Amino acid sequence: MLLIQRAFQYVLAHAIPGDPHHILQTFDQWCYHCEHLSCLGPDKGRIVERVLLERAPLRVLELGTYCGYGTVLLAQGLPPGARLYTIEGNPRHAAVAEKVELIVGPSEEVIPHLREKHGLMNANFVFMDHWKRSYLRDLRLLESHQLLAEGATILADNVLFPGAPHFLQYAKTCGKYHCKVHRASLEYFRAIPDGISPGSEIAPRLPREIS
Repeated sequence: MLLIQRAFQYVLAHAIPGDPHHILQTFDQWCYHCEHLSCLGPDKGRIVERVLLERAPLRVLELGTYCGYGTVLLAQGLPPGARLYTIEGNPRHAAVAEKVELIVGPSEEVIPHLREKHGLMNANFVFMDHWKRSYLRDLRLLESHQLLAEGATILADNVLFPGAPHFLQYAKTCGKYHCKVHRASLEYFRAIPDGISPGSEIAPRLPREIS
């Protein structure tokens, strides 16, 4: 937690207030030159920005707020009228923006109640960047509670390092998703290969993509 506090102090001292791009660049400078934060980073961030621009989703669900890097990136890329819901188990890791509804609690407890408690009927874009071992569990929860809209896109970070093999195997073999992995490097460590996985469900009623 002290690491995040030091990063926040640096961002507050050096970033241009109200400029999300400069805030993210300042985070990147801290992570490259001071201390490593396990956030999305600029390389994979550009992949997320591109997919957001292509899909223009109106209901976005983020699993894992952490330091708020992904939250800022997602929020600044949303079209007018869109809403971002972000779930974080640790309230001290929360970052809130105007377009964001922060939901504090373990994802496995929050997801089943997103519709009745938070008004999220379904999501057409999901970004996973929380505990990698929870990716498959939470994807199955989203499916079982019918929280994935038709044509929904799912982005999952760090699927190669540290890795989410069971999630990837399910996405590739269950017959519901078009699945591909965008090759990248681990955030702020270009020598370590990683990937971000998008895909699309091909079930007859709910075609979706997982990347």
